[in-house]
Amino acid sequence: MIGRFLRKGNLFRLTFFGAALFLIRALFFPSSGSASSRSFATTTQSTRIEEHNFIERATADKSLNVQKHKFLQARIGRDSRFEVLGDVIRNGINDYWDRFQLPYILNRDTAPTDAQHVLTAIDQLLSLNGWVAALCPTLTRPFHQNKHDDAWDDIVRQDHLYYFAIVIHSADHFLVDQLAVIVQMAKRLGTNNIFVSMLDYDSTDSTETLVDLCEAVLTLLGIPFRLRRVPGMTEDPAAAYYPLEEAHMRNLALEPLTELYQKRQIKFHRVIWLKGFTCPNDILETIKISTANDAAMVCGMDWAEHNGFFIFSDRWRTRDIEGNQFRQSKSSSKPDAVPPRDKLGASRYAQHLPFQVFCCEAGTHVVDPAQSYYKGISYRSGTDIHNISNGDSAHVRPPDAPCLDSSQAWFCRDLWVRSARDAMDEVDRENGGVPLRGNQKRDVNLIDVAERDPLMDEARAAADDDTKHRREAGAPVDPDANVGSDYDAMSDEEGGEVVPLPEELGKLSIPNSVFSPARILVNPRCPTTYAGVSHTQLALDLFGDGEDSEGAGGKYELDDWEGAPESFVCQEQKQTGGRKATKTQRRLGFSIHDELQRLQ
Repeated sequence: MIGRFLRKGNLFRLTFFGAALFLIRALFFPSSGSASSRSFATTTQSTRIEEHNFIERATADKSLNVQKHKFLQARIGRDSRFEVLGDVIRNGINDYWDRFQLPYILNRDTAPTDAQHVLTAIDQLLSLNGWVAALCPTLTRPFHQNKHDDAWDDIVRQDHLYYFAIVIHSADHFLVDQLAVIVQMAKRLGTNNIFVSMLDYDSTDSTETLVDLCEAVLTLLGIPFRLRRVPGMTEDPAAAYYPLEEAHMRNLALEPLTELYQKRQIKFHRVIWLKGFTCPNDILETIKISTANDAAMVCGMDWAEHNGFFIFSDRWRTRDIEGNQFRQSKSSSKPDAVPPRDKLGASRYAQHLPFQVFCCEAGTHVVDPAQSYYKGISYRSGTDIHNISNGDSAHVRPPDAPCLDSSQAWFCRDLWVRSARDAMDEVDRENGGVPLRGNQKRDVNLIDVAERDPLMDEARAAADDDTKHRREAGAPVDPDANVGSDYDAMSDEEGGEVVPLPEELGKLSIPNSVFSPARILVNPRCPTTYAGVSHTQLALDLFGDGEDSEGAGGKYELDDWEGAPESFVCQEQKQTGGRKATKTQRRLGFSIHDELQRLQ
């Protein structure tokens, strides 16, 4: 019995030993065929894990560390068209690498030194040495902004995440400056605290090559990014509707923001839309103003050079708190001729202080995603447009038809409606009633209604310009190439007649002043310019010697917030034809109550 048991034990040991030998042989001494299949299986499994980010999802790591998460640096849609000098460029790169780089890479120990050489070269190239950026440290600013190196330490200490979005269309004349600004912002905020989304929309100049430079610099610095090139929506310029293209481009630039929020629960503190060129300190100050006011959006001011002076540009997207267009005024205009037409806005503008507006987007602007994108607000445009490419000239729209203006104007109106809706939901959850206006208490309930006044102030309705901006002759082949947003600046004579608001007698509606306001501001201390613009002279025009009183510098916060205007000047593009399509003007009513009723 015992012998039989020992023989069984030896058999078991022998079987176990044989299985172990087979496993060792299979793992360390595989045959060629099995090795190939196993290698393929292992690679496939690794690819699946990397593709779906299984490990990162399981660990719930929400950092923007590109060394840990390679997917945070991506390039989509690179143009692969034939380049005439492509071989020459590649041969030069290889020659430089073989003769000047490779001989000095001795072993792994030299890697930190090599990386430091690269970072030093980038720093020398992009330390605000662009065409315009080099002047930033020397420009005068109100309240001695540039004299305080620690003015933005509080922003840095907060350790927030910031999303930089850029939409480029044939804009190689300032892309280098924008890259320089991004590098400087990464130095201040930290490379792991920013994400760059750069969208090249059907550019026909050297933008593609400069985007390659951006990719190399951002990769070497360890800055998370997604660079993407997309074709135009239509090959026929006559069939292109610019507001739709504008909305499409912006939504594409925001795709990584949505993906990081939905798939990894990464929330950004602010989204910075870079337009033209803006100095880093001005962006930081705009972020500070946005945070201090808990603002949904804060915009800089866009200035275009014209006949030796500067005019406020991008009036298509900007309306003061009374719903009027900004004046296309000079940077050196007197206080009674400054861009905002409302008295309070003009007064604060003269003091270089942020002021409330109905809508803005002139230049670089900062958006709070918690009040907008994370609540489902995206960019959109009107749909009742006339396609002039089909030859049909008959297209009649009623006087009260929705305004077919820019995608930013739609975005602003959505912000007003969403702010009112959120405040009403909050009040209903707490104790019922109507949301308050700003921080004030009001004795108003849903029973109180007001008849809309059909009579509009003709002086407000008239958008009389001080100057008529005439574009220079000899436009390039691509009509959109090498132009800033001043391309949209139109005088009333160019834009057509301003039609007064039609009377709506007998219609009752809750006035807009009852609803909680959307906090949209313009920061006049943050100018945006373009290549060829004398940034130094613009700063002197706007800020003089920068010797404003120190006390005014602390007035970032607004004491009171106005409700939305009952009407606004609608500058609209009713037909296709690209960016150059004719725009007309009319005054159109705006009722938050009606919009809320429509959404129910």
